[in-house]
Amino acid sequence: MQQRLIVSNPNVMMGKPVIAGTRITVELILEKLAAGETIEQILDAHPRLTREAVLAAIAFAREALRADVIYPVAEAVA
Repeated sequence: MQQRLIVSNPNVMMGKPVIAGTRITVELILEKLAAGETIEQILDAHPRLTREAVLAAIAFAREALRADVIYPVAEAVA
């Protein structure tokens, strides 16, 4: 049985989803990727992370966005 790589505990990082055994949030990983960092750069900056954990964070975010929730996006003002 595969260990869960993404966990949430109200006593760790205010309950935000994190990589199991760390305080590294899914949010942080996504922010770094959105800023243009590569997976290799993230792994170098956080030696406790694995490629599998980073990919699990991305998969977690994908699944979270599949929920039947509407996310209003602000329109750009011309």
